[in-house]
This record gives sequence, structure tokens and C-alpha cells, in this order.
Amino acid sequence: MAGMNQMTIRQRQILTAIVENYISTGEPVSSGTIARSQAFENGAMSAATIRNEMADLADAGMLEQPHTSAGRIPSAEAFRMYVAQLHGGFAGRLPGLSLAEVQSQIDSSFAGVAGAQALLARTSHVLATLSSGVGLAIGAIANADLLEHVHFSRLAARRVLAVLVTRSGMVRDRVLSIDRDLSLRELETAANFLNEHYRGWNIERVRAELAQRLERERSDYRELAQQLWAGTVPEAAHAEQAVYVEGVANLVGLPEDRAQLREMLAALETKQRLVELLNAYIDSRQESVRVVFDLEEQAPEMAGLVLIAAPARVGGESVGTVGVIGPKRMHYENAMSAVSYIAQVFDRISSDVTGGMLGPPPL
Repeated sequence: MAGMNQMTIRQRQILTAIVENYISTGEPVSSGTIARSQAFENGAMSAATIRNEMADLADAGMLEQPHTSAGRIPSAEAFRMYVAQLHGGFAGRLPGLSLAEVQSQIDSSFAGVAGAQALLARTSHVLATLSSGVGLAIGAIANADLLEHVHFSRLAARRVLAVLVTRSGMVRDRVLSIDRDLSLRELETAANFLNEHYRGWNIERVRAELAQRLERERSDYRELAQQLWAGTVPEAAHAEQAVYVEGVANLVGLPEDRAQLREMLAALETKQRLVELLNAYIDSRQESVRVVFDLEEQAPEMAGLVLIAAPARVGGESVGTVGVIGPKRMHYENAMSAVSYIAQVFDRISSDVTGGMLGPPPL
């Protein structure tokens, strides 16, 4: 028996019952416990039969025996197989709630939230609450300010001072190095063009609109305006990577030694480390939730933890990642359902909450 495909239906039922019992109690599971469980309450399988099947599962590496306990606990491979079964059609339910009630609970959690940062913060909170793990929300917060005025001044040969004023009153100045010397008239013409056509526009939208306009209407001064704007608002400045983490305290009770726990908590508080971890495992093109068990391959300090995550999309484009980090003994169905649903409705939630401040700008 090398894998789930080689397991009998009875063995899969027993293994599923063991995993779910262990998730609920945290205690080693005996054959008697499984025989008395709801899955086998009709008495169709005796404790002796279950014990024999558990021995085969242990030989196959699906179960482990901690110390001298009479019970067994699931191995990492058993958890993988359990998750694979959930992926095959998990119900997406919290205990006692229908799927519609779960979705309603998540939707209502975003009521009253305003702004991209608040959206990401609330997302991490909701995921931490529903999973009892660490909720993660990572996204590119678009620059939502509006253009009021831009001005270009000649400093020296091939050097220009760009001053941008936003509708909110923020002033940005930047020294640009350009490939040729520009006259005052050329700088004034470029600034007038931008101010006349794009005053009041979301700063995010100007670059894309300039590119489209050049494709339609080629002219030297439009090309110059595009070049100067690109220097004034570099592409890297268009969106700030924001990382929100909540629920780290949920891991404090894990049975890890104190040194490992300190390293684990420090890693979760290091936001750049989390971004690297998610980038390593989550593909923005993936369509479903991914569950990763071997986090220690990328982050040794996170041995024993599991990542459940999915890309969040706005307008069909990935704008970040939502997910949960927790122990192997977590309620996978709850966590996977929450991550999946939030990722699926992120486009709508983002539009309602931020008015387009999160993710790629509308064209």
C-alpha cells in the first residue's frame, strides 16, 4: 500500500476518521475510539478489525506511535492524503453552519471596512478567526491619489526637476536624468499636456492611458510627456506591497520547544520572510487553494507548520495572496473553505471596499 490509490475504501474511511479525531482532540487515537466514533457507530466494523487495519496503515507509513501510547497519530503523509480527499470536493463548512451561512459570515465581516489597507487587515483577521491559525493577506496597494498639477523645471543639461502635486495636497519632487537636453518650452508643453488631459485622474491610470494614447496619436510632445511622467512616477512606486498578519498568538500553545517556537514566531513577524515564502509556493496563475506541508524546505524555522493559500485576483489579474499558516493538526476544511471563498470573491469585495485602490488600475 504505497498511496491513497492502493488503499481500500475501508482503510481510507479509517484513516479519515483517525485524522479528524486527532484534529479535534490532539490525542493519540485507539482502535476502540474509532469503533465508537460516529463514522462507525452502526457497528459494521469491530475494534479488532480496525486494529488490524491500523497496523497495516502504520506499516505503510500513514500512522505513527508516540512514545508508549496505545494510540496512533497521523503521519505527514496521512495529512497529505486527507487534504487530497478534501481537494476532491470538500464541503466548505464550519461546524453547525451551512455553506451559505459560512459565506454570509465572511461577507458580513467586511461590512463597514473602507480602504485597501483596512481590507487586507480585515482579511487576515477573518482568516485567523475561521482557521484558528495565522491569517495572511498580502497585496499591492495601488496609489489612489489624484493628479492636481505637475511642473517640470530645467536644472542643468539633461537634468530636470519634476514636481507633482496631488489632489490631497501631497507634493512629490524628483530629479530626472534624461537622454537629451530639453528647452523650457518643451518642458512647459509636456506639463501643460499632462495637466490639461489628466488633472483629476487617478495617478495609477495615467501611465497606461499615455501608452494607449501614443499608440493612437503619435507625436513628439506626447512621447516626451510619457517619458517625463514615467520618471516622475516610477513603475515601482505605483504599488506598495502590504503585508498583514494576524493570529500569531494562536500558535503559542503548540507543543514545540521554546527555542523553535521563538524562531517560528520571529519568522511570522518578519513580513519580507512571509512574502518570500508565499512567492516560493503560490503561483499567481493557480486556480485553486494550495496546501503546502514542507515549509521547512524554504524556512527551517517553520518545521511542523502548514500553509494554505491562494492568489487573490482583481479584474482577472493577481494582486496578492490570502492564506493561513497553522499546525498540521488544524481544521483543514474550515481553513481551505475560508481561503477559497475569500480568494474567489476578492474582486467583488475589493471593488466594494476600496473602489479600485487595490491591484491593477482600471484602464
